[in-house]
Amino acid sequence: MRILILGGSGFVGRATAELAVARGHDVTVFNRGLRDPVAHVTTLTGDRLATGGLDALRDGTWDTVIDTWSADAAAVGAAASLLSGRATSFVYVSSRSVYRWDLGAPPLAEDSPLADVDDPGYAGDKLRAEIAAAAFDGPVLLARAGLILGPYEDIGRLPWWLNRLHVGGPTLAPGPRDLALQYIDVRDLAAFLLGAAGRHGPFNVVSPPGHTTMGELLDVANEVTGAHADLRWLPGEDITAAGVQPWTQLPIWLTPETGYAFMHQGDVGKALAAGLSCRPVRDTVTDTWTWLQTLPGGAPQRTDRPQPGLDPQIEAKLLGI
Repeated sequence: MRILILGGSGFVGRATAELAVARGHDVTVFNRGLRDPVAHVTTLTGDRLATGGLDALRDGTWDTVIDTWSADAAAVGAAASLLSGRATSFVYVSSRSVYRWDLGAPPLAEDSPLADVDDPGYAGDKLRAEIAAAAFDGPVLLARAGLILGPYEDIGRLPWWLNRLHVGGPTLAPGPRDLALQYIDVRDLAAFLLGAAGRHGPFNVVSPPGHTTMGELLDVANEVTGAHADLRWLPGEDITAAGVQPWTQLPIWLTPETGYAFMHQGDVGKALAAGLSCRPVRDTVTDTWTWLQTLPGGAPQRTDRPQPGLDPQIEAKLLGI
């Protein structure tokens, strides 16, 4: 296929471009040209938020367009409109954050209630972008990704845990050990996106609930990084009572009161029926750690997201050391 990736140099876009090239597709990426490009792609340069920023896309035809944009929805609508008639299908990488925040909701499926379209935050940006993508005259697939982990992660969640475990010593592990987790390896997300050409509508793209557990994730990560850490498991209520914030200070981990069911109990039957396949957690952890070892300056960090992690002094106090 001839594939156009809007992005293609960061996290999801980079993994998708690499996989597309490996599968023998003709890949074009469009971005601002601020990062090293993936090998063997055609690079078009432009700033989607600037006047005339899409000029490089005014010529050319493609079988499918994959848009990884995560900010102002107008950029998605402009690209979808411009590429109508010159691509067969359009895939937008959305988020499960588009669903209405409800701690007591049943497992979120594609027909669950959505957030307020006027929401000023991330959920609103993604939902408005889904609506804007309808400017494309053809099949539009909305890939509502969940927690994304794996090589090239620029949010810092799994990299923080890997680096912390590599440091070793007594290490706070948020319980319970058997807490079931739901996430998607970025390469499995990429495979789904590349296989989605021609499909239409929303798909929750994340592993089945319980694909791994907090205990398995941290045990494997500790092993992979050298087995330096002495994991000290504490009940979640003790951790939150001390003022520690799940998800941000202790990445990936959530409690019932902070959105566990929303993030880790989604219904993914539709995506599984459409071919979604999820690799073992060991592969995700091992490959992410291997990638981190190649970086001279540590993991990249998006400037529009808070840097995750727990202050060592707070950790030590909780552990009584």
